[in-house]
Amino acid sequence: MAHAALKMVKVPPNSASMEEARKRTINFFKTACRSLPTIMEIYNLDDLVTTSQIRSTISAEIRKNAHITNHKVIDLLLLKATEELSNVVSHYKQRHHLIGQYVVGRGGLIQETAEKDKGISDFLKQFYATNYF
Repeated sequence: MAHAALKMVKVPPNSASMEEARKRTINFFKTACRSLPTIMEIYNLDDLVTTSQIRSTISAEIRKNAHITNHKVIDLLLLKATEELSNVVSHYKQRHHLIGQYVVGRGGLIQETAEKDKGISDFLKQFYATNYF
């Protein structure tokens, strides 16, 4: 019975070339941008950021991996990104997760000020910089 269930699961086709992987990446970006109004409404992000700022963050995340030339790796990253988008749209994440990951964290839109780091040792500065809270 479990064997029959495995046959029903379909893996999306892999890209045959870099050009196809590029097209799939662009299609993912378009899908993510079309989902932004819904995401902004679900998580009530209008008071923190605009849709264009979140779009820029998504674009930056995609461009961060622009150096990758293996289409299989790009397919894997697209699979992870699609899963992340699905989780966000399905409301599997909470508001503070999105704010921490895409607005404040990872060099996001709101830059942290250095004033809070005054009087802290170099060890703690490095610890805070490498660990996400």
